[in-house]
Amino acid sequence: MTSRNCFLIWLFLLPLLAGCKSYGPRFDARQAEVGTNAPPVSATRYPQLASLDESAFSSIDSTNNIRPEWLKPPTNFFRLGPGDVIEVEMLGEATSRATVTIGPDGKIYYSLLPGLFVWGLTLSEAKELIATELGKYIRVKPETAVTLRTVGSKRVWILGSVQAPGVYALTNPVTLLEAIASAGGAISVPGSLSGMPDLQNSFLMRDGQILRVDFHKLISQGDLTQNIYLQPEDFIYLRSSTARNIYVLGAVALPTIVPYSDQLSLVAALASAGGTIEYAQVSHVALIRGSLANPRIAVVDYKAIYKGKAPDVRLQQGDVVYVPFVPYRKLAVFAEGVLRQFVHTIASNEGYRASGYPVVGGVVGPAPP
Repeated sequence: MTSRNCFLIWLFLLPLLAGCKSYGPRFDARQAEVGTNAPPVSATRYPQLASLDESAFSSIDSTNNIRPEWLKPPTNFFRLGPGDVIEVEMLGEATSRATVTIGPDGKIYYSLLPGLFVWGLTLSEAKELIATELGKYIRVKPETAVTLRTVGSKRVWILGSVQAPGVYALTNPVTLLEAIASAGGAISVPGSLSGMPDLQNSFLMRDGQILRVDFHKLISQGDLTQNIYLQPEDFIYLRSSTARNIYVLGAVALPTIVPYSDQLSLVAALASAGGTIEYAQVSHVALIRGSLANPRIAVVDYKAIYKGKAPDVRLQQGDVVYVPFVPYRKLAVFAEGVLRQFVHTIASNEGYRASGYPVVGGVVGPAPP
């Protein structure tokens, strides 16, 4: 074989041999394209894990700090509403006693009355109105008695690590400590350092907002400056100290709760949620860490991570990962919205469980903030 022929053969084989060389796994943009429902690339493609420094986090200030008036009993009297059950009687008429329920329309139906609207009245106001209206049908205005038998219109939710979680009627002024005591008190947790629930991440929600009540100071230290009076529809949640989870919310395919492990990363957590959805703001993923009493927020460029331009981020127990739907300008306002959705999610899940409904997919979440 001539040297010229050998040269031609090597020239032909050289590209083939070069194609057999392996450079290890590479990022495939088709598997983690922004704005698709495809899950992110597996965390095994990112051997580097970085722990965020404390300087990366900013404190979240709140406007829902405890107000002085919350520590005083409310002065407004109990007012009737749908679901309340009252007993009405015309004094001197043995057969006139009847138990009636205030309907969804706020009306009661008693004796000759065709339908009397009592929603928003006190018991004394309802008693006078019933007597006046009955006087239109009988010769002498009767003397009536109205007694509250069951409260269905005003309630508070007490769920989580208490002896008897459930929904409790609110008939009189009740403080937070009294409400927890009425639910049997906090459950002692075997194996935990304090023997108490996770008080740092327990919360009270009112009108869709987190109130900055420090449950640790209230229950463990007896700080009565945290012992506010409750209002109807307040939601109290004592978080279990055995819960070891990461919460993934926002613009992901399936908002979910991910069991925590020491090597759990941001990429892996988002993969568990099915990846980001179309138009998700992946360059500004929020990571909230710390207690609900003193939360902190960091912004992570997830786009740089899945493109291999930044190391993956190691998560900590209790972290909340939130992928924004739209761009935001003020970090503090955005952080408050994320925390609001987080507690709404917990409240929804616990409310469903208390009602006996299964929670499908890990999270029952409200609309985004």
